[in-house]
Amino acid sequence: MTDNILDMRSITKTFPGVKALSDVSLSVARGEVHAICGENGAGKSTLMKVLSGVYPHGSYDGEIVFDGQVSQFQGISDSERAGIAIIHQELALVPFLSIAENLFLGNERKGRGGLIDWNRANGEASKLLARVGLDENPTTPIGQLGVGKQQLVEIAKALSKDVKLLILDEPTAALNDTDSEHLLGLLRQLRTEGMTSIMISHKLNEIEAIADTTTIIRDGRSIETFAMAGEAVSQERIIRGMVGRDLDSRFPDRTSNPGAEVLRIEDWTVRHPLQDRLVVDGASLNVRAGEVIGIAGLMGAGRTELAMSVFGRSYGRYVGGQLYKAGTPIQARSVQEAIRQGIAYATEDRKKYGLNLIDDIKRNISAAALDKLAARGFVNAQEEIRVAEDSKKSMNIKAPTVMSLTGKLSGGNQQKVVLSKWIYSDPDVLILDEPTRGIDVGAKFEIYTIINRLVAAGKAVIVISSELPELLGICDRIYTLAFGRITGEVDVADATQERLMSLMTLEKSTATTGTSTTLDDTQEHPA
Repeated sequence: MTDNILDMRSITKTFPGVKALSDVSLSVARGEVHAICGENGAGKSTLMKVLSGVYPHGSYDGEIVFDGQVSQFQGISDSERAGIAIIHQELALVPFLSIAENLFLGNERKGRGGLIDWNRANGEASKLLARVGLDENPTTPIGQLGVGKQQLVEIAKALSKDVKLLILDEPTAALNDTDSEHLLGLLRQLRTEGMTSIMISHKLNEIEAIADTTTIIRDGRSIETFAMAGEAVSQERIIRGMVGRDLDSRFPDRTSNPGAEVLRIEDWTVRHPLQDRLVVDGASLNVRAGEVIGIAGLMGAGRTELAMSVFGRSYGRYVGGQLYKAGTPIQARSVQEAIRQGIAYATEDRKKYGLNLIDDIKRNISAAALDKLAARGFVNAQEEIRVAEDSKKSMNIKAPTVMSLTGKLSGGNQQKVVLSKWIYSDPDVLILDEPTRGIDVGAKFEIYTIINRLVAAGKAVIVISSELPELLGICDRIYTLAFGRITGEVDVADATQERLMSLMTLEKSTATTGTSTTLDDTQEHPA
C-alpha cells in the first residue's frame, strides 16, 4: 500500500456565483515530486490555498489528511506548524532586508534578553544557503540578488521551518535556463533526502524531467493522475488532459506576407540608470507590416532594456540612436509620445506594470487611449463599456462582466486584458515582452492566434521570449541579443534552437543572416 503524506478528498470550494473546485481529490506519496497541471483558472492555486489554510476549514467541503492526521487548518500558521510550506510565484521577500533577516522573519533567532542573536542567525543562514547551493553572504540585501537566487532563498526559508511538504507554484516561470536547471537539481537532491514536493508548472518539459506523478485539473475537477514513468506519457498526453482536446499544433498556421518597413531602430545605445555601463550597445533592427520578428537572448542580454528604452525611453539613460517610422525619423522621448507615434509595449510584468489589479477590466482596457473616449475632459462611460464588451468578446476574456476586478482573473485572461488595452490604442508596432509567461498551453494558443490576427491586419509585431520553440513557432525573423548587442538575424526557415543559442552566447561580436563579424573590443559609443 502506498504511503501517502497527503490525501485531499472531495474538495469543493464555491465563491459567489462560481464553483472553483468541484469534488477534487489529490493523493501525494511520501518522498515524491508530484506535478499539478491545468489551464489558468482550472483551480490549481485555489486547491493549494485550501491546503495551506488561506481558505480555512469550514469555508470548503471535503477532507484533508496530512501525515496521517485529519487536518483542519484555520490559517497559514497552522499548515506551517504541521510541516507544509508554499512558495508562491510572486516571491514574498523584503528587498531591503538581508538574506538572514528574510529567512527568519517572524521566526527570529533570539538570545538573552529577547534580543536577536545575529551570530546565530547568520550562522544558521549560511548552513541553509549551503543546503540549497547558494554561495552568498547572509548579510547581503535580498534586492541585490537575481530572481533565481531569490527563489532559492525562499526554499531555504521553507527548510528552516522543518518542512515535510514543499509546494512550488510556477517556480521557474521567471528563471533562465541555467537557474531553472539549478532549481530542478535542488528538487532532485531534496527528493533523495526524503522531501516531498508538489510543483505547479506550465513547462511540460520540466514536468517530464522532474515529476514522479502528475495530476491534471480541468475546470475545477481532478481529471486524472498517472505515473510519469509510463510509456504512454508524453507532453501531448498532458496537453490533451489539460484542455480536453488534442492540440494538433502548438502554434496556429499563418501565411507570412510582410509589407513595407514600419519601424527601424538604428544604433540604439542606452546606459544603465544607476551604473556606468551600457545595457544596449548599438542595436539595430527593423520590422515590416504584417511581420512578426523575435528577439532572443539570455537573461541580462538587454532584451527588456531595449524594448523599454524604445518605448518612450522608459528605461535607462539614452545615449544615442535613431528611430524611423516608414523611413522618416521620429522622436519617442516619453511614453505619451511613443503612443502617439503608434508604438505600444506590453510589459513582461503584467501585474506590476501592465495592469491596475484593483480596478475593473473596463478601465484597464481603456487606460492607454482615454482620449478616444473623452470629450471636454469627460469620459463617455457607456462607450467605455461598449469598447470593453467588444474586447471581452473578441479576445475571449473569461470573466462574469467587464466590471470584474482584473486582479481576480487568471494569468491568461489578465494577459488578454493587457493586449486588449494596447490593441485599442491602435498601434502600428506592438512590442510583446514575454507575452505567454506563466500561462497554460491553451491560453498560449489563443495569444498566438491574436498575434496572427494583428499581423493579418497589417500590424508589425515584435516578440521577446525566453522560449526558443515559441519564437521558432510564431516569428518570421529572429534577432539574437547578447551583452546588449545584436549578434544575429536569422530567417525562421533557417533557424534552429542550437543556432540561436550559439548566437545568443557570442561575446563582443555580431552576425547578420548567419555571418559572424568580430567587432573591435575597444569600440565605445560616446556618452
